[in-house]
Amino acid sequence: MKTNIGISDEHLKEASLLLNTLLADEFVLYTKTRNYHWNVEGMHFSDLHEFYEGQYNELAEVIDELAERVRKIGHYSLGRLSDFLKITNLIEQETTSKPKEQLTNLLEDHETIIRELRHMIPQFEDKFKDTGSGDYLTGLLTRHEEMAWMIRAHLG
Repeated sequence: MKTNIGISDEHLKEASLLLNTLLADEFVLYTKTRNYHWNVEGMHFSDLHEFYEGQYNELAEVIDELAERVRKIGHYSLGRLSDFLKITNLIEQETTSKPKEQLTNLLEDHETIIRELRHMIPQFEDKFKDTGSGDYLTGLLTRHEEMAWMIRAHLG
């Protein structure tokens, strides 16, 4: 059934492409965080193992909400790993068990997503006239800022 929410079909299509790119970034970050959870080593193993679990659980919620946001505006959410890897803005580094490298990689990814969100939000609000998605993305920006802050605190 066609979506009739006061946003042009062209803008809904453009918005869904941006949201699906963000979904790909979130999924890559989730997978990387889970990988580090499994493979962390060192003196702070227990603390980081638990820390990563909290972060990937939050990212799992974000992924579900974001995929549903794409559906709410009348488009399909990506769900295949190959599709995510084609459009993500994030880089998959080699697996590492070194906490400092892991945290640095995760911080860079959160900051990449934060920059992308800062670029997207005005497009959703001004160009697409999609204040619902703009509001959602603003909340998501805040979540990523907090996760990045926590990682910075671990890095000292």
